[in-house]
Amino acid sequence: MPFLFGKKKEKTESPQEAIQRLRNTEEMLNKKSQFLEKKIGEEIATARKHGTKNKRAALQALARKKRLEKQLTQIDGTLTTIEFQREALENASTNTEVLKAMQVAAKSLKSAHQDMNIDQVHDVMDEIHEQQEIAQEISDAISSPVGFGNDADEDELLAELEELEQEELDKQLLDVGGSSVPELPSAPKDSLRGGDSVPASAAGAKSEEDEMRELEAWAT
Repeated sequence: MPFLFGKKKEKTESPQEAIQRLRNTEEMLNKKSQFLEKKIGEEIATARKHGTKNKRAALQALARKKRLEKQLTQIDGTLTTIEFQREALENASTNTEVLKAMQVAAKSLKSAHQDMNIDQVHDVMDEIHEQQEIAQEISDAISSPVGFGNDADEDELLAELEELEQEELDKQLLDVGGSSVPELPSAPKDSLRGGDSVPASAAGAKSEEDEMRELEAWAT
């Protein structure tokens, strides 16, 4: 029945399946190339073996070598074409996967932004800024001392501090002025200019006698 309505549509391979198929083909051709190289070496050895002794056999070996070399050249060209096709397919597959990943990322980004717009973003940022200012004001209010003697005048406090400093300075000056000074040893009261010690009563009696003599001398 499918033939009545046309040729059955062939299933298209995925890029990965096509790449794997090309790699399998490359591996098969490489093995065949190695086999041909081995056979060419054998034919060269046969031609050398017969040489001029069996010219016919040597020529047949060289002819087979020529056919093998032609096949080897064809295989090398086929390998080059397949390698080029595989690399192009791999690059296309990579680009496809990258494009798919970028499309998924773009859809996810669009989905993330669908419930917001630039005006909402500005409103949110303004609200955050406002709340930060309120939080700062609250912190300042909490850290400010209230009801703990903060009503005192600063000038009055400075004047009181100066008085205390002046009192301390006066106290230090008094301590320096009233400090005890070592007394020098007093000279003996009974010491005379000549160094002889004479009792005080004897010195007084001698002065009176001198005065009496002076009076008598004046009267006479």
